[in-house]
Amino acid sequence: MILVTGGAGFIGSNMLAELEKAGAGPLVLCDWLGTGEKWRNVSKRQIAEFVRPEDLPRWLEGRQGVEAVIHMGAISATTERDADLLVDRNIRATVRLWDWCTAARVPLLYASSAATYGARETDLADDEAPAALAALAPLNAYGWSKAATDRILLDRARAGEAPALWAGLRFFNVYGPNEYHKENMMSVIARFFGPVSRGETVELFKSDRPGIADGQQSRDFVYVKDCTAAMLAMLERPVPSGLYNLGTGVARSFADLVAALGRALGREPEVRYIPLPVALEGRYQYRTEARMAKLRRAGIDMPFHDLEAGVADYVGKHLSMTDPYR
Repeated sequence: MILVTGGAGFIGSNMLAELEKAGAGPLVLCDWLGTGEKWRNVSKRQIAEFVRPEDLPRWLEGRQGVEAVIHMGAISATTERDADLLVDRNIRATVRLWDWCTAARVPLLYASSAATYGARETDLADDEAPAALAALAPLNAYGWSKAATDRILLDRARAGEAPALWAGLRFFNVYGPNEYHKENMMSVIARFFGPVSRGETVELFKSDRPGIADGQQSRDFVYVKDCTAAMLAMLERPVPSGLYNLGTGVARSFADLVAALGRALGREPEVRYIPLPVALEGRYQYRTEARMAKLRRAGIDMPFHDLEAGVADYVGKHLSMTDPYR
C-alpha cells in the first residue's frame, strides 16, 4: 500500500501514474477533488481508497501495511498570502506525517521547493547544513513555508527522529500533463500552447538587466515525467536520506521555451516583449539552475528530457490530444 497525498494534483497524479505503471500498490489517494475538473487527473488510475485530508490522521491511526508515503499535498500557489493557512497545510501537515512515518518506520518523500532559494541565482545547492538553511531568504510566504518545514524536519533528523528513509524534494520549474487545473499557476508551456497553436502573439518580459537580452531570462525547466521517474527510483533503490534538488541542472531561456513549443507545433511563434511589472522589480529572478550532483551521487542517474524533447513529448502526447491527461 502506498499513500499519495495531493494525489489529484499535478505532481501527485503523475506519481500515481508512475506507480501504477510500475505495478505498485494498492494506491491510496488523499486529496480534495472539489467541483472542478481535478478528478480528470486521476480518472485513469485504479485507486484502492480515497481519503479526505481532514480524515487522514484518523485513517493513519494504527494503520499497518503502508510501504511508503509520497507527500505532495500542500498549497503550491506562490501567490498565497494567508500565512496561517500555509502554516497549517504546508508545515504542520508535513510534520504530522513525518512523525507518523518515523514511528511506523515508513519511507517518506515530501515536496519541498526551489522557492526556498528566494532570489538567489547562483549556488542553488541542496545543502542541509544549518548555516546554509538559515541563509535562505524566500521571496514569498509559500517559499518561506517550505523552508521552515525543511528546517523543522532536519532538526528532527539530527536528533535521530526520522523515518527509515526520507527525502525532501526541491522541485524546480516543473511542467507536464495534469497541470491544467492550476490556471494562472500553469507552466508557460501550457499557457502558451493555445495562443501559439492559433498563431497568436505571446508576451514575454523585457530584460531590465544589462547584458541580458529580452527573453533570455532563464529557468531550470524539468519535465514532470522525469520527476516521477526519479521519485520511483528513490523508493526502488533507497538513497541516502536528505534534501534533493529536482531539476535538470541546465538553465534554459524563456525564448528557448517558446521556440521549442513552436517547433513542436510546426509553426513560428510571434513574441512581443513587455515591460517587467512594477510589482516584480527587484524581486524577479533572471536565472535558476539546480545543482544536481547530489542526486546523481545518490545513484539517480537516468537521463532527463532536455527542453526540446520534453516539450515535444508534452505537446505530442498530451496538449494536442482530445484527452490531454496522463
